[in-house]
Amino acid sequence: MSRPGVQRALIAAVQVLGLAVWFSASTVVPALRETWQISATASVWLTASVQLGFVTGAIASTALNLADRVRAHQLMAVCAAAAAGCTAAFALAAGGLGSAVPLRFLTGVFLAGVYPVGMKLTGSWTPPARRGLAFGVMIGALTLGSALPHLIRGLGDLPWRGVMGAAAGCAALGALLAAALVREGPQFARGASARPHPRYALTMFRERGPRLVNLGYFGHMWELYALWTWLPSFLIAGTAARTGRDDANVSLLAFAAIGLAGVAGCVAGGWAADRFGRSPAAVAALVVSGACCLVSPLFFTAPPAAVAALAVVWGAAVIADSGVFSTSLSEVADKRYVGTALTAQTAIGFALTVVTIQLVPVLAGATGWRWAFWLLVPGPVVGAVAMRAFGRRSLRSHRSLTL
Repeated sequence: MSRPGVQRALIAAVQVLGLAVWFSASTVVPALRETWQISATASVWLTASVQLGFVTGAIASTALNLADRVRAHQLMAVCAAAAAGCTAAFALAAGGLGSAVPLRFLTGVFLAGVYPVGMKLTGSWTPPARRGLAFGVMIGALTLGSALPHLIRGLGDLPWRGVMGAAAGCAALGALLAAALVREGPQFARGASARPHPRYALTMFRERGPRLVNLGYFGHMWELYALWTWLPSFLIAGTAARTGRDDANVSLLAFAAIGLAGVAGCVAGGWAADRFGRSPAAVAALVVSGACCLVSPLFFTAPPAAVAALAVVWGAAVIADSGVFSTSLSEVADKRYVGTALTAQTAIGFALTVVTIQLVPVLAGATGWRWAFWLLVPGPVVGAVAMRAFGRRSLRSHRSLTL
């Protein structure tokens, strides 16, 4: 089981299964609002609490350098199991926001030991020349896992507790795979050899390369999770405006756009990063997703085929560059603290997602869902500018080395 290809496949499988709990509650928000009699504003916390928990867990992991000091596969297994336990408790015992939000927060805390650690493990089995595609596949697995609850709900007529329970079962299976079969590769320093250096999370921003990559990532995150969270609401509102019915079931389209198209976008983005360079691949994805933000009002009441086409293109483009940022940072950060750098990057990026997840429905309440996604446009614009500058820096560095 120590062959690189097998290990990367196992790590991707753990990501698919472990990340199934991320949007499990968001997927069943309509049922929870009806059952618990909560407002749309209050229901936002079912997603925002996971993001805040993730940020808290990532900050703690960064401060302790856990991703570089603890055996990565063991850390990922324990955290996936704990996230599964929190989600199972939600399915069995949650009766309102008072119990649901703390459980979702803890789920996010433990997911900080699954996603960033999976990136480090993937990098540990992949030489730099092939890391773009490998990270693209890994992020694709995360995307598929995040969308999995939409598939669970769309294919069966499960009650909301059944959807949550199924997601918890997936994460538990992922924990077993990580513990039994996943191991760390030879590319990075093994856990115990890294001395504690919590300030590296700040030190890396003094260097132009990591700073530009992180800025590009932050622009990407400004858009990504708000789109994933609110795309179903946008689709439902558009269907209601076009047909006069407000009972549309968009779960399968959401899964196709976020999950299937997202996986294809991740793989294509990773391949392009290795073939054409990190900067061109990221800039192209950011430009396409930013354009989708801009034209989304035109598609609000468009025919279903046109709406589906926009959703699929947007779902592919919005995530296609995610692996590029992880790859780029793993190449320009201090090799002793790659895990810390990736965890710090995700911590700040996910803190930004809390802002946009909260603001999109506020804008929708003021202007209608047609215009709500215009709030996301600045993210891909800033990200594209930063990654273009990163590309020029990389080109100058390459020329100086060849002279």
